[in-house]
Amino acid sequence: MKEIIKNVAHGENFKLAELVDLEPGKVNSVTLAQEEGAKVTVFAIDEGEGMSSHAAPGDALVTVLEGTGQITIEDVPHRLSTGESIVMSAGAPHSVLGVTPFKMLLVVVKES
Repeated sequence: MKEIIKNVAHGENFKLAELVDLEPGKVNSVTLAQEEGAKVTVFAIDEGEGMSSHAAPGDALVTVLEGTGQITIEDVPHRLSTGESIVMSAGAPHSVLGVTPFKMLLVVVKES
């Protein structure tokens, strides 16, 4: 049977934040799943780094794992810290900025 979730050992405990390393001046990521209707990725984003405005084809859930990030959705900035989450509607322009070095889980779900 095909494993849908990859890049982690199945049946073993792990911490999402430990799956990707913070590096000065960089945005790093590891994809855990990428299927027609869903994508799951863990990001590590250094302070002052980020992703410019773009839109996702599905609803996107961000959960901050460590640190503080700013998620701007349709020109409205939202500051999120460890343990906080936000949902971006499909097609909504959004950007991401590291206020401090931070790590986040991104889950994008769309109709297949």
